[in-house]
Amino acid sequence: MDIKMSRGAGSRFAEKKLILSAFVIVSFAIYSLTQRGASSNSSVVIAPNLSLLNSASSTGLQNTTTQAAGSINSPAQTLAVAMATPAPVSARTTTAAPTPAPAPSPTPAPAPVIIPKGQYTDGSYTGTSADAYYGTVQVQAVISGGKIVNVVFLNYPQDRRTSQQINSQAMSYLIQEAIAAQNANVDVVSGATDTSMAFQQSLASALAQAKA
Repeated sequence: MDIKMSRGAGSRFAEKKLILSAFVIVSFAIYSLTQRGASSNSSVVIAPNLSLLNSASSTGLQNTTTQAAGSINSPAQTLAVAMATPAPVSARTTTAAPTPAPAPSPTPAPAPVIIPKGQYTDGSYTGTSADAYYGTVQVQAVISGGKIVNVVFLNYPQDRRTSQQINSQAMSYLIQEAIAAQNANVDVVSGATDTSMAFQQSLASALAQAKA
Protein backbone atom coordinates (compact mmCIF):
# COMPACT_ATOMS: atom_id res chain seq x y z
CA MET A 1 0.00 0.00 0.00
CA ASP A 2 2.73 2.42 0.83
CA ILE A 3 4.75 1.45 -2.23
CA LYS A 4 1.82 2.18 -4.51
CA MET A 5 1.34 5.54 -2.95
CA SER A 6 5.00 6.57 -3.37
CA ARG A 7 4.90 5.46 -6.96
CA GLY A 8 1.80 7.57 -7.55
CA ALA A 9 3.37 10.62 -5.93
CA GLY A 10 6.50 10.26 -8.04
CA SER A 11 4.45 10.01 -11.17
CA ARG A 12 2.59 13.19 -10.28
CA PHE A 13 5.84 15.00 -9.58
CA ALA A 14 7.25 13.97 -12.92
CA GLU A 15 4.16 15.20 -14.67
CA LYS A 16 4.38 18.56 -12.91
CA LYS A 17 8.03 18.84 -13.82
CA LEU A 18 7.30 18.04 -17.42
CA ILE A 19 4.50 20.60 -17.51
CA LEU A 20 6.75 23.23 -15.95
CA SER A 21 9.51 22.51 -18.46
CA ALA A 22 7.09 22.76 -21.33
CA PHE A 23 5.77 26.05 -19.95
CA VAL A 24 9.31 27.42 -19.69
CA ILE A 25 10.12 26.36 -23.24
CA VAL A 26 6.91 27.83 -24.59
CA SER A 27 7.48 31.03 -22.64
CA PHE A 28 11.03 31.30 -23.99
CA ALA A 29 9.82 30.72 -27.52
CA ILE A 30 7.14 33.33 -27.11
CA TYR A 31 9.69 35.79 -25.65
CA SER A 32 12.08 35.16 -28.56
CA LEU A 33 9.34 35.72 -31.10
CA THR A 34 8.29 38.87 -29.25
CA GLN A 35 11.85 40.25 -29.27
CA ARG A 36 12.20 39.58 -33.00
CA GLY A 37 8.87 41.25 -33.71
CA ALA A 38 9.81 44.23 -31.57
CA SER A 39 13.14 44.70 -33.35
CA SER A 40 11.49 44.56 -36.80
CA ASN A 41 8.70 46.89 -35.70
CA SER A 42 11.15 49.33 -34.20
CA SER A 43 12.87 49.75 -37.57
CA VAL A 44 9.52 50.44 -39.18
CA VAL A 45 8.29 52.78 -36.49
CA ILE A 46 11.50 54.82 -36.10
CA ALA A 47 11.33 56.28 -39.60
CA PRO A 48 7.80 57.61 -39.20
CA ASN A 49 8.76 58.93 -35.80
CA LEU A 50 11.69 60.78 -37.36
CA SER A 51 9.44 62.39 -39.96
CA LEU A 52 6.97 63.24 -37.27
CA LEU A 53 9.82 64.69 -35.24
CA ASN A 54 10.95 66.84 -38.18
CA SER A 55 7.36 67.94 -38.82
CA ALA A 56 6.90 68.73 -35.16
CA SER A 57 10.17 70.63 -35.11
CA SER A 58 9.22 72.76 -38.13
CA THR A 59 5.74 73.28 -36.75
CA GLY A 60 7.18 74.28 -33.41
CA LEU A 61 9.57 76.69 -35.11
CA GLN A 62 6.72 78.26 -37.06
CA ASN A 63 4.62 78.50 -33.90
CA THR A 64 7.56 80.05 -32.06
CA THR A 65 8.02 82.64 -34.85
CA THR A 66 4.31 83.37 -34.92
CA GLN A 67 4.20 83.75 -31.15
CA ALA A 68 7.25 86.03 -31.26
CA ALA A 69 5.68 88.20 -33.93
CA GLY A 70 2.36 88.23 -32.11
CA SER A 71 4.03 89.20 -28.86
CA ILE A 72 5.28 92.49 -30.39
CA ASN A 73 2.77 94.99 -29.17
CA SER A 74 4.65 98.24 -28.54
CA PRO A 75 6.24 100.55 -31.17
CA ALA A 76 9.62 100.09 -29.48
CA GLN A 77 9.41 96.30 -29.92
CA THR A 78 8.34 96.73 -33.53
CA LEU A 79 11.29 99.04 -34.16
CA ALA A 80 13.69 96.59 -32.49
CA VAL A 81 12.44 93.70 -34.59
CA ALA A 82 12.58 95.79 -37.78
CA MET A 83 16.18 96.83 -36.98
CA ALA A 84 17.20 93.28 -36.16
CA THR A 85 15.65 91.86 -39.35
CA PRO A 86 17.83 92.63 -42.40
CA ALA A 87 15.90 94.03 -45.33
CA PRO A 88 16.11 92.20 -48.66
CA VAL A 89 18.55 93.58 -51.16
CA SER A 90 15.77 94.61 -53.54
CA ALA A 91 13.96 96.52 -50.76
CA ARG A 92 16.98 98.48 -49.60
CA THR A 93 16.80 102.13 -50.50
CA THR A 94 19.79 103.56 -52.29
CA THR A 95 20.38 107.17 -51.29
CA ALA A 96 21.30 109.17 -54.37
CA ALA A 97 23.93 111.83 -54.13
CA PRO A 98 22.37 115.31 -53.81
CA THR A 99 22.24 117.23 -57.06
CA PRO A 100 24.22 120.45 -56.76
CA ALA A 101 22.13 123.57 -57.15
CA PRO A 102 22.81 125.50 -60.36
CA ALA A 103 24.91 128.56 -59.93
CA PRO A 104 22.82 131.72 -60.06
CA SER A 105 23.19 133.57 -63.30
CA PRO A 106 24.44 137.13 -62.90
CA THR A 107 21.72 139.72 -63.09
CA PRO A 108 22.42 142.09 -65.95
CA ALA A 109 22.71 145.68 -64.97
CA PRO A 110 19.72 147.76 -66.05
CA ALA A 111 20.30 149.75 -69.19
CA PRO A 112 20.58 153.45 -68.52
CA VAL A 113 17.52 155.43 -69.43
CA ILE A 114 18.35 157.72 -72.26
CA ILE A 115 16.23 160.84 -72.29
CA PRO A 116 15.99 162.01 -75.86
CA LYS A 117 17.29 165.50 -76.26
CA GLY A 118 14.86 167.92 -77.85
CA GLN A 119 15.75 169.41 -81.20
CA TYR A 120 14.99 172.94 -79.92
CA THR A 121 16.16 175.07 -77.05
CA ASP A 122 13.50 176.06 -74.59
CA GLY A 123 12.19 179.61 -74.90
CA SER A 124 10.02 181.86 -77.09
CA TYR A 125 11.26 182.73 -80.55
CA THR A 126 9.69 185.31 -82.90
CA GLY A 127 9.84 184.71 -86.60
CA THR A 128 10.08 187.25 -89.38
CA SER A 129 7.01 188.80 -91.04
CA ALA A 130 5.91 187.06 -94.25
CA ASP A 131 3.70 188.52 -97.00
CA ALA A 132 0.19 187.00 -97.19
CA TYR A 133 -1.07 189.26 -100.07
CA TYR A 134 -3.80 190.93 -98.04
CA GLY A 135 -1.44 191.54 -95.19
CA THR A 136 1.49 189.98 -93.36
CA VAL A 137 1.84 186.96 -91.04
CA GLN A 138 4.22 186.86 -88.09
CA VAL A 139 4.28 184.06 -85.45
CA GLN A 140 6.10 183.29 -82.24
CA ALA A 141 7.16 179.66 -81.41
CA VAL A 142 7.05 178.58 -77.77
CA ILE A 143 9.53 175.78 -76.95
CA SER A 144 9.43 173.67 -73.78
CA GLY A 145 11.32 170.46 -73.16
CA GLY A 146 12.95 170.83 -76.55
CA LYS A 147 9.61 170.66 -78.34
CA ILE A 148 7.07 173.06 -79.85
CA VAL A 149 4.25 173.44 -77.36
CA ASN A 150 2.50 176.43 -78.89
CA VAL A 151 2.55 178.92 -81.78
CA VAL A 152 1.20 182.43 -81.25
CA PHE A 153 0.06 184.61 -84.17
CA LEU A 154 1.45 188.11 -83.65
CA ASN A 155 0.05 189.44 -86.95
CA TYR A 156 -2.19 188.13 -89.74
CA PRO A 157 -4.46 189.62 -92.49
CA GLN A 158 -7.51 191.02 -90.73
CA ASP A 159 -8.35 194.31 -92.48
CA ARG A 160 -11.39 192.91 -94.18
CA ARG A 161 -14.19 190.87 -92.72
CA THR A 162 -13.60 188.01 -95.18
CA SER A 163 -9.94 187.80 -94.18
CA GLN A 164 -10.91 187.71 -90.53
CA GLN A 165 -13.36 184.84 -91.06
CA ILE A 166 -10.97 182.77 -93.17
CA ASN A 167 -7.89 183.31 -91.00
CA SER A 168 -9.71 182.74 -87.71
CA GLN A 169 -10.48 179.20 -88.86
CA ALA A 170 -7.14 178.58 -90.60
CA MET A 171 -4.93 179.74 -87.71
CA SER A 172 -6.12 177.14 -85.21
CA TYR A 173 -5.61 174.40 -87.78
CA LEU A 174 -2.08 175.59 -88.67
CA ILE A 175 -1.10 175.70 -84.99
CA GLN A 176 -2.26 172.09 -84.39
CA GLU A 177 -0.39 170.92 -87.50
CA ALA A 178 2.86 172.59 -86.40
CA ILE A 179 2.72 171.07 -82.91
CA ALA A 180 2.02 167.61 -84.37
CA ALA A 181 4.79 167.86 -86.98
CA GLN A 182 7.29 169.70 -84.70
CA ASN A 183 8.39 171.74 -87.69
CA ALA A 184 7.11 174.31 -90.16
CA ASN A 185 6.16 171.83 -92.90
CA VAL A 186 2.39 172.01 -92.48
CA ASP A 187 -0.37 171.41 -95.01
CA VAL A 188 -1.90 174.34 -96.78
CA VAL A 189 -5.41 175.18 -95.62
CA SER A 190 -7.90 175.33 -98.50
CA GLY A 191 -9.18 178.91 -98.99
CA ALA A 192 -6.26 180.31 -96.93
CA THR A 193 -3.34 179.49 -99.17
CA ASP A 194 -1.54 182.82 -98.80
CA THR A 195 -1.91 182.79 -95.03
CA SER A 196 -0.69 179.17 -94.85
CA MET A 197 2.43 179.85 -96.91
CA ALA A 198 3.23 182.98 -94.90
CA PHE A 199 2.78 180.95 -91.68
CA GLN A 200 5.33 178.41 -92.90
CA GLN A 201 7.91 181.09 -93.64
CA SER A 202 7.54 182.96 -90.34
CA LEU A 203 7.56 179.76 -88.25
CA ALA A 204 10.60 178.41 -90.08
CA SER A 205 12.58 181.52 -89.20
CA ALA A 206 11.52 181.26 -85.55
CA LEU A 207 12.54 177.61 -85.33
CA ALA A 208 15.85 178.38 -86.92
CA GLN A 209 16.60 180.56 -83.91
CA ALA A 210 15.47 177.81 -81.52
CA LYS A 211 17.73 175.15 -82.96
CA ALA A 212 19.68 173.49 -80.17
